Amino acid sequence: MSRKKLQDKANIKVLAAAKKAGIDTVWDRFEAQQPQCGFGMLGICCRMCNMGPCRIDPFGEGPSKGACGATADTIAARDMARATAAGSASHSDHARDLALTLIALGKGQTQGYSIRDPIKLKIIAGEFGIDIKDKKEIDIARQLGEKVLEEFGKQEGELILTKRAPKKQQDIWRSMNITPRGIDREVVETLSRTHEGMDQDYKNLVQTTMRVALADGWGGSMIATELSDILFGSPQPIRARANLGVLKEDEVNIIIHGHEPTLSDVIVTAAQDKELLELAKSEGAKGINVAGICCTANEILVRRGLPVAGNFLQQELAILTGAIELMVVDIQCIMPGVAQAAKHFHTKVISTSPKAAIPGVEGIAFHEDKALDTAKEIIKLAVENYKRRDRSRVNIPKESMELVAGFTAENIFYHLGGRFRGSYKPLNENIINGRIRGVAGVVGCDNPKMGSGAYHVALVKELIKNDCLVVQTGCAAIECGKEGLLRPETAYEMAGDGLKEVCKAVGIPPVLHAGSCVDNTRILIACCEMVKEGGIGTSLDELPIAGAALEWMAEKAMAIGWYFVASGALVVFGTPMRVTGSQALTDYITKDLEQTVGGKWAFIENPIDAAHAMLAHIDKKRKALKLQPMLNKQAFPVGV
Repeated sequence: MSRKKLQDKANIKVLAAAKKAGIDTVWDRFEAQQPQCGFGMLGICCRMCNMGPCRIDPFGEGPSKGACGATADTIAARDMARATAAGSASHSDHARDLALTLIALGKGQTQGYSIRDPIKLKIIAGEFGIDIKDKKEIDIARQLGEKVLEEFGKQEGELILTKRAPKKQQDIWRSMNITPRGIDREVVETLSRTHEGMDQDYKNLVQTTMRVALADGWGGSMIATELSDILFGSPQPIRARANLGVLKEDEVNIIIHGHEPTLSDVIVTAAQDKELLELAKSEGAKGINVAGICCTANEILVRRGLPVAGNFLQQELAILTGAIELMVVDIQCIMPGVAQAAKHFHTKVISTSPKAAIPGVEGIAFHEDKALDTAKEIIKLAVENYKRRDRSRVNIPKESMELVAGFTAENIFYHLGGRFRGSYKPLNENIINGRIRGVAGVVGCDNPKMGSGAYHVALVKELIKNDCLVVQTGCAAIECGKEGLLRPETAYEMAGDGLKEVCKAVGIPPVLHAGSCVDNTRILIACCEMVKEGGIGTSLDELPIAGAALEWMAEKAMAIGWYFVASGALVVFGTPMRVTGSQALTDYITKDLEQTVGGKWAFIENPIDAAHAMLAHIDKKRKALKLQPMLNKQAFPVGV
């Protein structure tokens, strides 16, 4: 049973109260679904046309082809490509909205927004070929937004930010015809290719899967990160706290949940309004406490230092504490269970995006031209709801943990080399001399199949114990933050001797929080900087790096994984993508693909085994580069 995998004491306490009250949660619903459809888990169930759904028997006793003649190879690859296209579309649509906000700001049509990082504005404008000489920032912003929108509609050529990749990666992409042309074109073409009667070759379908994923990684997501920094400020390392214990018994508690910083940033500003604070006091509250769930939590954490109430699987549990006056949601990762849980308490749930309407939930449309007014309206609803709270049902766990977040590809220069000699040289040199084994990205969701983030924690502990510097984003970062892994002190307590020595000298944690799930592109950019610095390879596929999303859940996780694989990295998922019903496809993406793009997949559920596979891969890269022996001599046999 999945509840047995839970380790977070805050979750256990709230779930016990929920069970007593007869309120179901994601864990109960997950258990009720067991056993899940075996054909679907293997990826050999096809619903592409109305002759089906068709199933392929993996044991050879039933049908070996669908009604149209499609084999397991075609069906599994087609479903994988479609899911990856949906994941790419979700993050890229996020970028589109930010571009539209930037244009509106440039035209003077917004409320509550400004250019908070003018230096980055000018840098990115230069990359997009905009002449910034003698121009006002507001005009540069408008032009940049318009240029960015062109990346969505382009039909030919190459996405501008793919030029950031090392030359070898660019050459590989061109030779394989997977360089993304336009973001929307790649999504549409992937859907077209996977329609009934279209592309049937699994290798060809892998090709289009990589291209649509690269359109996200080196297009949509990378654009979203850069525009967020321009509009809301580039993150800097900042201290905060995480877990349900950040909720306040004597304050109005507002949860921001979703992914769009255009909403969350303005709500944070509005929560400091003097009139609203006075209104809260008149209702008997000492103040207004804004906290985040999921990737919105990461957005307001890294830029504003606001507390994190929890990760994806804690969204219902936050409401079940009985202390939430209002949860405001926008897009992605919003479970219908939120609205169902709110019915048992006084909590209001407000949906702000027409893209994510929820039955039974009040909608308040959020528009950039009235952003601050709308944010104040939402906060006022929360304040007025405070008096309806049933104090006898408040059950806030005490658990919360301090963390440090807000590392980026740019600011790590200064933490590694000092303000006046910022450089990746110290990182590369310590990889070369064996103090640091390599760098691992541990990202992604949390999944009830694996409890609530416990696999991320076990994986990261094993990696840092073996001198691997870890970079995190998304809910994986939140979970490790709750467990104390994002503190500088963790280096002394858990890191290997080499990594500990580096962290002590620099003053950083051994696990670096780099933002929300859209910010995985910061890891790509950091890898490019490592290549530019030199000494540890001339391309991303030569670097001693590896990535993992053991508890992946959403289609966008597939897109993220694929753009890292296509960029030359090993990526480990804890549960397989639904492709294992096709042995040919599984072998191709976990073995053969490495010979062409330099990256590949591995599917390993046990977190210690996954860590050792990643470490073995890193050691293989170190050996190929002829780097110095590790100070930590433990060897990891190559298993993937």
